[in-house]
Amino acid sequence: MSGHSKWATTKRKKAKIDGARAKVWNRINKELTVASRIGGDDPEANPRLRLAVGKAKAANMPAKNIETAILKGAGKLEGQTYEEVVYEGYGPNGIAIILECMTDNKNRTVGELRNLFAKNGGNLAQDGAVAWMFDQKGKVSVQAPNLTEDEATELAIDCGGDDVQLGDECWEIYTAPEDLAQVAKAVEAKKLVVSEAEFVRIPKTPTMVSDEDAPRVQKLLDILDDHDDVQNLYTNVEFSEAAMAAME
Repeated sequence: MSGHSKWATTKRKKAKIDGARAKVWNRINKELTVASRIGGDDPEANPRLRLAVGKAKAANMPAKNIETAILKGAGKLEGQTYEEVVYEGYGPNGIAIILECMTDNKNRTVGELRNLFAKNGGNLAQDGAVAWMFDQKGKVSVQAPNLTEDEATELAIDCGGDDVQLGDECWEIYTAPEDLAQVAKAVEAKKLVVSEAEFVRIPKTPTMVSDEDAPRVQKLLDILDDHDDVQNLYTNVEFSEAAMAAME
């Protein structure tokens, strides 16, 4: 298991500043609704819903909002019906982009995303065009920064994880997608705090872009990430340290 080799920019985080809270809650609300519709409204019997509830609590989403979203998904309250859909595309320099979306109107969403790609040096691609460039994993973020690498590795093995890496003030345990909920429960059983448990896509081979093209690539990623129907954005782009510093 590796300790410090953190993979580069694969997911654009949503909650960057407090002002983005409403957008974060909106996306979690959709996840709660869809998870409840698919697997039922009991978090203990529905692993996906349990993970969504955990994410909602971590984002300080009010309990009433969580309950309402779950009841709407279960059909016990009226509300919008969301559909999950994944779009794939290319950005400048041929970088790969995957967008995981939830929408109540697929035609509107695909039209808007196609337009955003076209206006910013990219293009929407067919299903499967870039998905093969990523591995799907479960990721459990554990708030235990004081653990040594050996201790974190032992924790990951004991809880059924496949790999562990040091993230931002936490240890990230990676699992097979189907083992995510089980590993998260095992970590919690050891009285450790799980700040996040989610499915992620990790690029097999990052694509480096030039410092000159970096701002244009970043602009497209930011615009796509800001779209209301985009839940998660993954890319295989890699920027140099100089380019990242210049864009901060």
